[in-house]
Amino acid sequence: MGVLAVVVGVSGIVVGDLREDAGAAATAAAPPPRTAAWSSELRYLRRDALARTSMVDAAGTVRATFTDGARTVTLDGPLRRFAEPRFTTASVSTRVWVRLLPRPWHEGAQREAWFQPWLAENLDSTAPDVLAVAAEYLDGVPDGFDGGGVRVRGDARAGPSGPPDAPPLENSDFYDYLGIPWTFGGDDVRMPDLARYGAVDCSGFVRLVFGYRSGYPLLGANGPGPGLPRRAWAMHEVGPGIAVLPDMGAPPSNLGALQAGDLLFFDLDRATDRRIDHVAIYLGRDDAGHHRFVSSRARADGPTLGDAGGTSLLDGGGHYARAFRAAKRL
Repeated sequence: MGVLAVVVGVSGIVVGDLREDAGAAATAAAPPPRTAAWSSELRYLRRDALARTSMVDAAGTVRATFTDGARTVTLDGPLRRFAEPRFTTASVSTRVWVRLLPRPWHEGAQREAWFQPWLAENLDSTAPDVLAVAAEYLDGVPDGFDGGGVRVRGDARAGPSGPPDAPPLENSDFYDYLGIPWTFGGDDVRMPDLARYGAVDCSGFVRLVFGYRSGYPLLGANGPGPGLPRRAWAMHEVGPGIAVLPDMGAPPSNLGALQAGDLLFFDLDRATDRRIDHVAIYLGRDDAGHHRFVSSRARADGPTLGDAGGTSLLDGGGHYARAFRAAKRL
């Protein structure tokens, strides 16, 4: 099997969502903790269009971006590289780290009591973020277990395939991968299908990464509520988050509005109902300058950022690029 490469390089400061640099060093020097005096040098600038706040340091470098109504934050940090050699020669080198706030952002939230402790814990942290967690389920990643013996990371399968020329069935959720029962509030207990142990479909993968591993609330069904619903179409239609690229019935052209960690929605079968049937996580630009994502797919038999069965790209005219319809920021 191929082996996932996640390489962290020496910290450098850049402005923007991504810097392509395939020459990342194999080791990292963790930056020193920031002091309270340093935090007083930060400025918070408001941005228009998609309402958000940029956190800028004394040198004018954007260190973080907070989007109104979203918990997802992008932070500037050490360079690291994501690759999946078995399925693509491309890789994504990025200084963007994606983390979750404890509550949705709004203008002026930096002055609330919860924010400074969160910032002190997360600004220079190299603990696994959303992107690193997503990479823990790619091809060749060794298994990892929690203190209770539950396998919580490692090469995931996609689960049973759908009919020929149709999208994979969404029937392997995060608790199937884990092999444990899960309670969605009250008495709504779901039992894992042991035949799907170690498998996640596209929405199950998103729920595994954002929900089980990163702490975003999860719902047991497909209605609206304070968490991620089960299916890709429900995440798009009634799920939480801020619309970054609305569904206009065709591939969006403004890919520059995306930031790492955004949820991407696709209509792969392009049936007459035009309902979303696939969801992915945006990684950023790869070393060829293309917009690359990671999702659970049948041809790669699990989560992949590679090109088996179609390139994992939003541009370039491939199958997924033509089926791309919308994006949200959780």
